[in-house]
Amino acid sequence: MSEGQGSTGNVIAALCSFFIPGLGQLLQARLLAAFVQFALAGVLWASCFMGWIVHLYSIIDAARFKA
Repeated sequence: MSEGQGSTGNVIAALCSFFIPGLGQLLQARLLAAFVQFALAGVLWASCFMGWIVHLYSIIDAARFKA
């Protein structure tokens, strides 16, 4: 889908991950990464308010992904 770091696809994926962790990875067809980041962020937000760590990682990971 995207052509590499900094491409329009990666920017859109990073914006999607900003709102929902893992959504950007889902748009990049990385199903396992999307599920793990979504579930881990959810658990950490619910248990100890540390989900922001996974949330931030999800944004950076979507932006830096190289197809």
